[in-house]
Amino acid sequence: MPRLAAGRAPDVSLSVEVAAPAEVVYELVSDVPRLPSWAAECVSCRWMGGATGPAPGARFLGVNRNGFFRWFTVSEVRDAVPGRLFAWEVVPGLARWEYRITPTDAGCTVTESAWDGRGFVISHVIGPVLTGVHDRKAANSRNIARTLERLKAAAEAAAVERRP
Repeated sequence: MPRLAAGRAPDVSLSVEVAAPAEVVYELVSDVPRLPSWAAECVSCRWMGGATGPAPGARFLGVNRNGFFRWFTVSEVRDAVPGRLFAWEVVPGLARWEYRITPTDAGCTVTESAWDGRGFVISHVIGPVLTGVHDRKAANSRNIARTLERLKAAAEAAAVERRP
């Protein structure tokens, strides 16, 4: 299956500096059941089909919320490179979400990116009815900003707890 992001810039991409090691951030973002702790729309995630952790091909079920709108997605892990990259696609090719982690002298830079692979009918007719979101790019931008704030706080707290 071709990758949604291949040769295409993300529709939304934001970064944050985190005072925590890249490995700590990776452990957090790749722990799928914990994603709702910081992800703005996600309220529940669980591995499916016997998967127990991040590995290419592993699938998970996500439950999302926007006000009183609720919907679920099935996603498949595409990239799982410890300390560097965790990415998944909402199947079948509806979206790609990616956390790219770049080590720095003070910790790391985390970049969250999203690609929208939905066609016109899904993005302009079905999507708004199911999710209440009429401008997915703007919503993703707001949500990524909130998600990165929460992730930064969680990663920095985890880094402090691990210090000897």
